[in-house]
Amino acid sequence: MDESALLANANERAQSYIAAIGKRRVFPDSGALTDLASFEEPFPEHGFAGADVLGLLDEKGSPATVASNDPRYFGFVVGACLPAAAAAERLMLAWDQCASSFDNSPIAAKLEQIAAGWVLEALDLPRTSAVGFGTSATASTLVCIAAARRAILARQGWDFDGDGLTGAPEVRIVISETGHITVKKALRILGFGMKRILVAPTDIHGRVDPDRLPALDDRTILCLQAGEVNTGEFDPFAELIPKAKAAGAWVHVDGAFGLWARASSKAALTESIDGADSWTTDGHKWLNTPYDGAMAICRDAGALAAAMNSDAVYSSAASDAQKNLNLEFSRRARGIPIWAALRSLGRAGVAEMVDRHCALATRIADGLRAAGYEVLNRVLLNQVLVRATTDAVTVAIRQAAQASGKVWFGPTVWQGRPAFRISVSSWRTEEIHADQLIQQLAALRQDLES
Repeated sequence: MDESALLANANERAQSYIAAIGKRRVFPDSGALTDLASFEEPFPEHGFAGADVLGLLDEKGSPATVASNDPRYFGFVVGACLPAAAAAERLMLAWDQCASSFDNSPIAAKLEQIAAGWVLEALDLPRTSAVGFGTSATASTLVCIAAARRAILARQGWDFDGDGLTGAPEVRIVISETGHITVKKALRILGFGMKRILVAPTDIHGRVDPDRLPALDDRTILCLQAGEVNTGEFDPFAELIPKAKAAGAWVHVDGAFGLWARASSKAALTESIDGADSWTTDGHKWLNTPYDGAMAICRDAGALAAAMNSDAVYSSAASDAQKNLNLEFSRRARGIPIWAALRSLGRAGVAEMVDRHCALATRIADGLRAAGYEVLNRVLLNQVLVRATTDAVTVAIRQAAQASGKVWFGPTVWQGRPAFRISVSSWRTEEIHADQLIQQLAALRQDLES
């Protein structure tokens, strides 16, 4: 099979997979999981034909996928991939560009530059900020915190690039009591010991309490949240950010999904967030782009470019080239699917999608309360945090729902007890899917509590 025929075969198989969305199980059954053993073969002495590779991948791999592209998937704030973004990704793969700079890919450089401007406009963040399209919110957080530390040390007269950290003034980290694990991971990788990090106490909703905020100074990085992972709540930026700025601290906001509320009727939840110094957000969450597309946004474009610069004698580029705003030198053009998503949605489409998901979350919460469940959060956004009458029943209901293959959502722990978390973030999810979820959980509760 030649290259064109192989790609056509792949496209045909992909279209068949998409056509089955809503019909296949949301989580694979035991037979599909058992069939994964088909991939356990010795490294071949001689390679297989491309058609054989593709056939095995589809016939044994497709049934073992989690259908996160399904309207009945409510796990991990993972949005289904928008058609325009998916199509752009396929074309981008055919282009096979190394999107490090204009010299390597003029089209990638141009589209990512445009996408960066559109992201700042959609999120109403300072328009001169730098936007680096990175692999994930974790990597983007690492980039932002690295830039923050370098800038803070420079203000103290310390040459980070030349002298490193040995003997440097200590940079303090203050993080929310409910801070996301990916932020903690990024901090750990950067050498901020977990025992030395200061924890900001939170209120009953999981928001940093301004009255109990640890002392800040001009050698502090304060990490806040837009969209707490369980409750969907927002730290009170209007109170916290002015305090931090008065002390000379750097403010970083983890907005992996919640930052997109700023592009909707929920924008009031993000009041004063534009006063921060850096922000991170994901594309694959609420913008519904493919994976491997996140954003590191830094108010001081020069600080990010200086921290991430990777110019070499054989490859120099503008300060805003993506290789100078991210960890990677060789990289895919992650901003192209983001550009495609924003162009296909427009400002109104982004707002409509976010608003609709929030309305569906409220619908689900109301339905589950009527069915006898305890909804643990205020449901200000797209997260519904739920518990049944006992911990054992809560776990049993979640496990039964997952095993059914009709829906998927994940477990969590809230205030020391099991709960489950329903996230609405797929462009495919409509009222009918929300109502089916309510009906299924109502029936499971009746069965397991009777």
